[in-house]
Amino acid sequence: MTRRRRRVGLGGRLFAAQTLVVLVGASTAGLVAVAVGPTIFRDHLHHAGTISAEASRHVEEAYASASAVSLGVAMLCALAAALAVSAYVARRVARPIGELARVAAEVTDGRYEVRAPAPGIGAEFDTVAVAFNIMAGRLGDVEGTRRRLLGDLGHELRTPIATIEAYLEAAEDGVGVDDEDTLTVLRTQTARLRRLAEDLTAVARAEEARLDLDRRPTAVVDLVDAAVAAARPGCTARGVTLTHRIAAGLPTVDADPQRLGQVLGNLLDNALRHTPPGGAVTVTADRHDGCIRIQVTDTGDGIAAEHLPHLFERFYRADAARNRGHGGSGIGLAIVRAIVVDHGGRVAAASDGPGRGATFTITLPGSP
Repeated sequence: MTRRRRRVGLGGRLFAAQTLVVLVGASTAGLVAVAVGPTIFRDHLHHAGTISAEASRHVEEAYASASAVSLGVAMLCALAAALAVSAYVARRVARPIGELARVAAEVTDGRYEVRAPAPGIGAEFDTVAVAFNIMAGRLGDVEGTRRRLLGDLGHELRTPIATIEAYLEAAEDGVGVDDEDTLTVLRTQTARLRRLAEDLTAVARAEEARLDLDRRPTAVVDLVDAAVAAARPGCTARGVTLTHRIAAGLPTVDADPQRLGQVLGNLLDNALRHTPPGGAVTVTADRHDGCIRIQVTDTGDGIAAEHLPHLFERFYRADAARNRGHGGSGIGLAIVRAIVVDHGGRVAAASDGPGRGATFTITLPGSP
C-alpha cells in the first residue's frame, strides 16, 4: 500500500521561500563582513602609527572575536525577526487563498449561493474575489435557467404527445379517427412540435452568432409598415387597437429585413398575447442618441420589476406576464435578443408593474 504524499500548501511554500531569502542574505552579509572587515581594520591600524607586532596581533584577534560575536548575535536576531515576519506574511496571504479554494470547491459541488470574502491583501486579490463571485452568480443563474428549461420543455412536449398518443390508442382500439376534425387536431399538434423544434434551433443558432444575415440598407419605415400590416388582422380579431408612428427623415439601417421583420413580429405577437380586448399596441420609430430606436408599447398585463432582467432568457416565464395560459414557447424574446445583438444593437424591456403595460425597445446603429 503506497502512502499518499502530502502536498505543501501555499503558506508553507511562501514561508520556505522567504526563509531561503533570509538565509542567503545573512550568509552573504557574513561573508562580506569576514572578507572586507579585517582588511579595512588593518588599514586603520597602519594609519594610526607604529605598533608592535604582538599588539597588532592581539588587537586583530580582539577585533575578529568581537566581530564574530556581534555579527553572529545580530544575524540570529535578524533571522528570528525575519522568520516571524515571513510566517505572518505567508499566513496572511495563504489564508484568503485557502478560503477562495474552499468556496471554489463548494461551487464545484453545486452550491452556487456561496461567495468569497474580500481578501483585503491587495487590489489584485480583491479583483479576483469579485470576479469569482460574479462567475458563481452567473453559474447559479445558468443552473436555474437550465432547470426551468427542462421543466418548461417537458410541459411543451407533453400536451401534443399526449394528444397524438390518445388518437393512436383510439385507432388501435378500432375507433375511426380518419375524419377531417381528427386530422386537423393531429396536424395542429405536429405543427406545434415542429415549431418548438424550429424555435430551439433558431435561438441556438442566433446565440452562437451562426445566423446567415443578408444585410442591406433597409428603410425603417418599410420594416415597421410590413410588421404592422402582418399583425393588424390578429389585433382586429382580438379587439386590440394597433397604431404606429414613424419620425420623418430616419436613416436606413444595415440589416437583414427578414430577420428584423421576425424580431418585430415576435414583439407584436408578444404584445397581442398580453393585451386584453379594448387595449392598445403602439409601434414607434425615431432617432435617439445617434441610433435608430423602435419601441413596441402595449397597455396589457405589465411585468413585475423582478422579472424584467430575465425576460430574454430562453424559456423564462414570469408568473403574471408570461404564463403558459397566454401560449407561446417561451423562446420568442430570446430569439429577439439574439438577432438584435447579431445586428450590433440592443433590446430592453420596461414596465411600471403588473396591469400597467410594457414597452420593448430596440436600438440599432443607423447608417451615416
